[in-house]
Amino acid sequence: MLVSSTRFMGHTVPKPLESRVEQPKSGPNRRNLFGALGMAAVGRAVATVPAEAQIPANAPTPTTLDVNGRDYRLVLDTRTTLLDALRDHIGLTGSKKGCDQGQCGACTVHVDGVRVLSCLTLAVSVEGRKVTTIEGLAQADGTLHPVQQAFIDHDGFQCGYCTPGQIMSAVACIREGHAATDDDIREYMSGNLCRCAAYPNIVTAVKQARDRMGPNAKETA
Repeated sequence: MLVSSTRFMGHTVPKPLESRVEQPKSGPNRRNLFGALGMAAVGRAVATVPAEAQIPANAPTPTTLDVNGRDYRLVLDTRTTLLDALRDHIGLTGSKKGCDQGQCGACTVHVDGVRVLSCLTLAVSVEGRKVTTIEGLAQADGTLHPVQQAFIDHDGFQCGYCTPGQIMSAVACIREGHAATDDDIREYMSGNLCRCAAYPNIVTAVKQARDRMGPNAKETA
């Protein structure tokens, strides 16, 4: 087939022209005959696969999730995200669904101490690992985590929708050693959006929590 080209958004894109190859005449020929025989053989082979072997890839799967130190035994579609498992199956609604595309950070949780975007993480992929959500930060007696308390002290929120993800990301930011300066905090918290623009107060809250958590933050956060 002959091609020419056209321009699209600065790139050269090939454009097909009419083919000058003559189309074969209709009627039976060796190629059509062998093709038909091959398709018939494939059809018979597929038809003989046992019904019990034809399990859909998204079939519900028993899954146990360790969330905030407690095991939850669930039966999940393998496509279920960790965020949906937490909110819809376990009832922990602190982690928020903002963009559902991994762009706003409202769904941030920790998996084995590392912050992840739960809207982009399959629930079945974290089986056997420790998941921590905003509900699991405070102590058993109700004492708030230093980052939670700092957000209250410095009004690090307005509407509060992004706050759980901001706090989870801030805890990780301090633990990772990325809260030494204001610029570090802004850079390593940049994946968490606040549409109310409470960023100055968030930075101040992170600094207070960093100072209160001390040099052992990496072990205790």
